[in-house]
Amino acid sequence: MKKIAMLGAGFIGRFYADALQGLRSRDKVVCIYARREESAKKFAADYNCEHWTTSMEEAVANPDVEVVCIALPNNLHEEAVMLCCKHKKAVITTKPLGRNAEEAKRMLLAVEEAGIFNGYLEDLVYTPKFIKAHESVKNGAVGRVLWAKSRETHPGPHSEWFWNIEQAGGGCILDLGCHCIEIGRSYIGKDIKPVEVMCWADTQVKPIDAEDHAIGLVKYENGAIGQFEVSWTFRGGMDLRDEVMGSEGTIWINSFLRTGFEMFTTGKGADYVAEKAESNTGWLFPVGDEVNELGYNHMFMDMFNSMEKGVDPRETFYDGYVVNAIIDAAYKSAKTKLWEPVKLDIWRGKEGLTKDSHLVEYDADNYLIKEEMTHYGAKKVIVKNKHTGKIEEKEVK
Repeated sequence: MKKIAMLGAGFIGRFYADALQGLRSRDKVVCIYARREESAKKFAADYNCEHWTTSMEEAVANPDVEVVCIALPNNLHEEAVMLCCKHKKAVITTKPLGRNAEEAKRMLLAVEEAGIFNGYLEDLVYTPKFIKAHESVKNGAVGRVLWAKSRETHPGPHSEWFWNIEQAGGGCILDLGCHCIEIGRSYIGKDIKPVEVMCWADTQVKPIDAEDHAIGLVKYENGAIGQFEVSWTFRGGMDLRDEVMGSEGTIWINSFLRTGFEMFTTGKGADYVAEKAESNTGWLFPVGDEVNELGYNHMFMDMFNSMEKGVDPRETFYDGYVVNAIIDAAYKSAKTKLWEPVKLDIWRGKEGLTKDSHLVEYDADNYLIKEEMTHYGAKKVIVKNKHTGKIEEKEVK
């Protein structure tokens, strides 16, 4: 059993507590820190916490606490991480790691210097569908990954601090793009270096200073492309989708808005449907087990199992730092309208890769472009001559 201090009693803190005290059952939130006394008391009562406090350091330093889980606004992450380093407590933090790469880098270096366990709570790379799809990709089912696309869109976040650019550090790119970028990285290969980003972003609907809609491309050193689509302006609930295209196959995933569970109701007796749902009448798309479908159960299992084994979890502060560096380039590109380089002061993956060869040999003289069976029963190939460059079509027996 791990004894946990939860920093933050809001929406995400409660999601985390539901997962922590759910699937594994043997882990326990023993201390809750919140900035408001009434929030701390309410959380403590709801989750049967022994301690509550409005002092962040008191929560971290509590002698009963072994692990600190950060579920705070982005501008408080660094303060909380530094307290964990001071008191030598294992730390796991919600996404994004920092408001920018410099902030993330300071946190990464601090936890490594302190020698404490660090985990990056990127739940969407722990969803059941992602885990199965990722295994298929690793096993070669789609061949060489050429393009990984991830989309997260909804009507906007729940708490007021998300809408404050100083506290949050950005808009939907930082809030949602961090998920999509790490999903793309995972499919393409986290040891493959992201080299440059092209991004469009705008504030189309909300009366805020940050962007509420963005689309970006992340180019990787091996020639693969990651794509993210994020929005706080999408109407109709929360849309989570991934696509992976490879030289030998394709994967499509719909994680939330269309899950195979559809229900119609007049609204009588209707209440909560799913995160970011905009209505509780008409045709609805509930989620069977929201905590599980969003990856929280598998994420915390990985974190605590890794802690017990003395190994790194799948997602560490280093991953959060790389994601923040990609996001920094996206914000710069949105302003310059140019491809912008990803600035990585710390890179621990492969170096000096070139674009993978796309040439498939057909025979000694030709490269294969395409082969197919026609509707009239003939099998044909289209090839390119290695020497002359001539493209020919041939029927084969």
